[in-house]
Amino acid sequence: MKSWWIASGAGGTSLELREVPEPAPRAGELLVRVRAAGLNRGEFIGGYGLAGGDAAKPGGIECAGELLRVGEGVTGFDAGDRLMGRAAFAFSELAVLRASDAVRVPDRLSWEEAAGASIAYLTAYDMLWPGGELRAGEWLLVAGASAGVGVASMQLGKLIGAKVAGTSGSAEKLSKLQALGLDLALQNRNGGFAERVMAATAGKGVNLVVNNVGGSVFGECVRVLAYQGRLATVGYVDGMVAAELDLAALHARRLRIFGVSNKMRSGAEIAEGVRGFVRDVLPSIASGHLRPLIDKVYPFAELPAAKARMEANAHLGKIVIRS
Repeated sequence: MKSWWIASGAGGTSLELREVPEPAPRAGELLVRVRAAGLNRGEFIGGYGLAGGDAAKPGGIECAGELLRVGEGVTGFDAGDRLMGRAAFAFSELAVLRASDAVRVPDRLSWEEAAGASIAYLTAYDMLWPGGELRAGEWLLVAGASAGVGVASMQLGKLIGAKVAGTSGSAEKLSKLQALGLDLALQNRNGGFAERVMAATAGKGVNLVVNNVGGSVFGECVRVLAYQGRLATVGYVDGMVAAELDLAALHARRLRIFGVSNKMRSGAEIAEGVRGFVRDVLPSIASGHLRPLIDKVYPFAELPAAKARMEANAHLGKIVIRS
């Protein structure tokens, strides 16, 4: 089968289209024919100088497709089922999902929308529900609101009933996000939003911050937190993985700071998050109340162009490749 592989070097990441053997589902796994796959910035993190020299690996970590075969011990699925979720080999003709990660695609979703409704929403769910414990009426600030996780965080914040502020360097992107429900649009890239945030919250600050940007805004994210505020760190597109921490603010306001990553989570922990997403978010997607925002769809052969669009920060929402 055809499969895109990603290599990371000192100059960034590169893509190579290979012909490789078809994968076989192992115990607890599902083999799907990929119809669409979503791009995620973390896969191309080497392009920001944060990693280098890694061996090439199969690309793609989320997809939507039709079930072909199941591995040993898997029940409850039938050939032809429309599935979406985290996957291995997602930038390939065939991909493998753990049965515990697979989510049935709601009828109203296209393949492209389904491919964009996995990682971003699952990550946002992790930050807003079990991690951030966001409640209706609270304030959420999304630093870097225009990419996939940022848009999903804004959408899920509104689903909960929170008031949402978001930052972006693009006035055009912010205008589109306001049409989707963004309450406070903050046009900036690397800080300078504290005054407006504090004014909007009557000097109290926000209850939860989702930091997609990185170290350049970390200090300001801390400064705008309310008493018992929470700060989720999920990205560092600015390339800054270090920042100073105001310990006095952390102490006095009883703040909570946490990171969001699946690198060290067990399969059981990940599966628990999927079940929560299916319970708390998927019904709103299935009903049409919540709709994945797809920026642009590229043919499978044009993954390099899709990657370039992501690295240029030109997108609003999810970039998808279609098989």
